[in-house]
Amino acid sequence: MRRLISSGSRFEADIGYSRAVMLDGWVFVSGTTGYDYATMTLPEDVETQCANTLATISHALAEVGCGLDDVVRVRYILPDRQDFPKLWPQLSRAFAKARPAATMIEARLMEDAMKIEIEVTARLPDQPR
Repeated sequence: MRRLISSGSRFEADIGYSRAVMLDGWVFVSGTTGYDYATMTLPEDVETQCANTLATISHALAEVGCGLDDVVRVRYILPDRQDFPKLWPQLSRAFAKARPAATMIEARLMEDAMKIEIEVTARLPDQPR
């Protein structure tokens, strides 16, 4: 069964994508940035953007019955790789149990103010591994 999950972001409708897609026990979460979707604001610092990003991802995963502990793959995309070490404590806490396969990519993001984008793949906990 295919299920689409939305965060309510205007970007999803404007661009034509879902925050996440669940299919056959897998959950694919789109690249997520640090917007506070309740206020549609983007904090200036990378640490707060990272916290918002993880909260949005956690919410999307929770909608289908899993969480950060079920993540098997994570991709971090930052326009400035120098910011990445600042996030290690936060990321280590978020993925301490899952210890997913991970990649960090340095690339420009959709808006200059965006400092991090995170994409994850998770497996529903009741699925065969």
